[in-house]
Amino acid sequence: MIRFGMGCGIAALAALLCVPALSAQDKDTFTPMALDAGFGHMNLDPPTIPPEEIIKKFAAKESEFQDALNHYTYRRVAKVQTIDDDNKVDGEWYQVDDVIFDPSGKRTEKTVFAPESTLQRVMMSPSDMQDIQRGYPFVLTAQEIGAYDVKYVGKQKVDEVDCYVFDVSPKQIVKGHRYLLGRIWVDSTDLQIVVTNGRMVPDDTRKGSEDLHPPFMTWRAQVDGHYWFPVYTKGEGVLHFAGGHGYVSEDVHIRDVIKYTDYKQFGSTMKIVSVDGEEPQSAKPPAQQPKAPKN
Repeated sequence: MIRFGMGCGIAALAALLCVPALSAQDKDTFTPMALDAGFGHMNLDPPTIPPEEIIKKFAAKESEFQDALNHYTYRRVAKVQTIDDDNKVDGEWYQVDDVIFDPSGKRTEKTVFAPESTLQRVMMSPSDMQDIQRGYPFVLTAQEIGAYDVKYVGKQKVDEVDCYVFDVSPKQIVKGHRYLLGRIWVDSTDLQIVVTNGRMVPDDTRKGSEDLHPPFMTWRAQVDGHYWFPVYTKGEGVLHFAGGHGYVSEDVHIRDVIKYTDYKQFGSTMKIVSVDGEEPQSAKPPAQQPKAPKN
């Protein structure tokens, strides 16, 4: 998220081409977001299976899921808001995209609704779009897991789902790439991610060129009886813009809400899942699904 104002435009966008690396201190500063009811006691006892084996197995299962997801169409509704001191929305960016296949079978995105943004204090940056498209629905495949340090934390219930919990952080920052710094909950039976909590990094924190992003949580649900698909993301935080290049210091309260609906296997007209309001529903009984917040 880039701030509107003097010196913004070209200088701020050019700064995205040279994003500073994630420091060792950054890796140590992640704190999980406050968790809603439904997250049980953390069992810190060592697992019966070596963590390295669990990591290898769930990365392989995530690869299977990514391949399956590549054969589904769905709708993504994304909303980014700024919140004033009275906790009221004072600006909004809103976009509805269908992730589909073109006549040649190539996967593509089609924007179906995008009213003019009313954001006045910040504007969307390329990294914001990258996070919405690929970062928030985080998938940790066997091909990508080598880029991360993955540390076993414990076992915890997410509603009725028994999960292994891991902290993940990028080993290094490669220019042009976005990474998760945070925590994932992996279904101990299906060995797939069911909740992701953290922030996408790196941020650009240089005065006058800040490109900042709030922490977020993403929930998945079983929409086909087998794989866990992203259904809901909520990000929220106060971004501190330090000033410089004609700016004054400012804190901006940001809220992101992304909903993923209407999953359909390519070539099928059967409706697999839909989202009603803020809370995802799925084909699996509600008691067996992690529940997203209702606001």
